[in-house]
Amino acid sequence: MIHFVLLISRQGKTRLAKWYMPLSQKEKAKIIRETSQITLNRTPKLCNFVEWKEYKLVFKRYASLFFILCIDKGDNELITLEIIHHYVEVLDKYFGNVCELDLIFNFHKAYYLLDEILVSGELQESSKKIILRVVAAQDSLMEDNKRKLIKNSNFFNTFRKNKQEHTFSQV
Repeated sequence: MIHFVLLISRQGKTRLAKWYMPLSQKEKAKIIRETSQITLNRTPKLCNFVEWKEYKLVFKRYASLFFILCIDKGDNELITLEIIHHYVEVLDKYFGNVCELDLIFNFHKAYYLLDEILVSGELQESSKKIILRVVAAQDSLMEDNKRKLIKNSNFFNTFRKNKQEHTFSQV
């Protein structure tokens, strides 16, 4: 089981944190601090697995971001590396050559994509096409709702303006 997913920049800033176990804010901050120190200080020649407490940290660096997953000791590290790579590929296809700024300014979409891949710390969907199709449908639905909201707000603004003009003309 995956216990948490962290995306941390080379400067140590957390870009995404998804928790699949209940923790207090203080515990989360401590874990982020510890895991970032462990992963950021390792040289690229060392392996991407580290035993940490009663878990294993599996991480991979892509450009300026470290993707860190915490798994049970008995879980397969190579499958976890593939999950990281799968998430990066989905991000890359969705954003078109994803970069750190995409994750900063569109963090809600990064979380949504992750939620399509992982549910309760387990791999839910392995098909990139299905994930991207679902997210595209969600984006389309959001755009339709925005257009309806704008149309309705324009209608209500016009209605309010006409009502005010009518009220003033009666006085």
